[in-house]
Amino acid sequence: MLDKLLNAVSSSINSQLNSTNAKKIKHQAHQLLHRSLDQHITLAVTGFSRSGKTAFITALVEQLTKSADKENLPFFDVIQSERLIAAKSVPQDALALPTFPYKHALSSLKGEFPNWPDSTKRINTLRLALKYKPNSGIRSQITDTSTLIIDLIDYPGEWLMDLPMLSLNFEQWCQQQFELLKQNPRAEYSQELLEKLATLDLDAPVDESKLAEIAQMYKALLQRFKKDSKLTILQPGRMLIPGDLDGAPLLMFFPINFNEREKIVEGSNLAHLKKRYQAYIKEVVTPFYENYFCRFDRQIILVDLLTALTQGANVLAEQGRAIEQLIAHFNYGQSSFIKRLFSPKIDKLLFAANKSDHLSTEHHKDLAILLNSIVQQAKNELKFDGVQVETMAMSSICATKVVEVKDKSGKAIKCIYGKEMQSGQWITYLPAQPPMRVLSQHEWPKEGFSFPEFYPQLTFDNNLRHIRLDHVCEFLLGDKLK
Repeated sequence: MLDKLLNAVSSSINSQLNSTNAKKIKHQAHQLLHRSLDQHITLAVTGFSRSGKTAFITALVEQLTKSADKENLPFFDVIQSERLIAAKSVPQDALALPTFPYKHALSSLKGEFPNWPDSTKRINTLRLALKYKPNSGIRSQITDTSTLIIDLIDYPGEWLMDLPMLSLNFEQWCQQQFELLKQNPRAEYSQELLEKLATLDLDAPVDESKLAEIAQMYKALLQRFKKDSKLTILQPGRMLIPGDLDGAPLLMFFPINFNEREKIVEGSNLAHLKKRYQAYIKEVVTPFYENYFCRFDRQIILVDLLTALTQGANVLAEQGRAIEQLIAHFNYGQSSFIKRLFSPKIDKLLFAANKSDHLSTEHHKDLAILLNSIVQQAKNELKFDGVQVETMAMSSICATKVVEVKDKSGKAIKCIYGKEMQSGQWITYLPAQPPMRVLSQHEWPKEGFSFPEFYPQLTFDNNLRHIRLDHVCEFLLGDKLK
């Protein structure tokens, strides 16, 4: 019946308008009707660099299209109640964007030597259709089957951290970044850049070559912060993943020490840096935000706490600050019928601590509690605005399995077994218990925390394994599949 209604709308439009306008309004009618019937959602798969966004999308598609049964996804109600008919990827509406490379990612995960998919270098999207039998509400009265359309967008995590720049002018951004450069763990790497900045005459006529030289130094420093320290607040993100802006003057800016300057000399180095910063916000960050981050209905924020714990107290603290800055730039709140049509807001948000398979099973809850302690204030404010918020430990794709090892006394100890990425060796490992709250610097254990990274590990029949992906699906999608 719904299909007939869509076709009727389309036929009416086609009979009244020329073909070009008809196609445009037909697309808008489809979207409007799907939203009015609650048949379409846009899911924000959010996370910083290497948090697992690409792996999550790949796993979601693979599990729903290939392994959607009670044994594999027992806590996803539409599957447990045997109402899911089938799921498949379908052509997307965003024709100007590349399609998410699902098959390429899957071939990396399931190859002769399983490996993680390449990091995302550009924006891409994927549309997933879930056909099911409704069991409640208006849909169950007018049709035997219904289809939920889910749009997912993948993008470089480095670009995500540019969103907080929207609320900062050049002077505010410089002050924020300069303070970071003076703090550990950045301080030990930043001295050469700071010395070079001290030689730059900000009031002198613009010197393009000098600015380009320092911008290159700043870019190399950001790359080092990312690779060696696994830091999160790295701006501008396009310096790390420039895409089609590689080599553009737009990216050749960097933070400077304002020293309470009262004026900026026209045509000076400082004026030029400010102009580039403003152009970057206007031409890069603002369109990225308006085109892709203003129309989400649901959101999952993937967080890699284990890598942050391995890097130390400063990195963990920065990740918490980055999450707070990030969520300030999404639209949250209850989404009524009218808002869903014209101005959707995120009404459900899941904070997910990824890589829970790297811990013993009994410590999964500790990881979730740690993440909850980091986002507690934000959760409280979001709940006040009517948003449903949950915190969970999960693994979209498992890289280890639990094994039992007996100690000298014969007592069984639960360890994890996997192929370590650094050594390339298969190891049996007893992971530490993660803290259940953020520790201060003086509380941090002297030996620190160490959580190795592992290659993906498949089942005996060459399939992907997950932990709580069904819980994730139920929270984010379950109410739309009633």
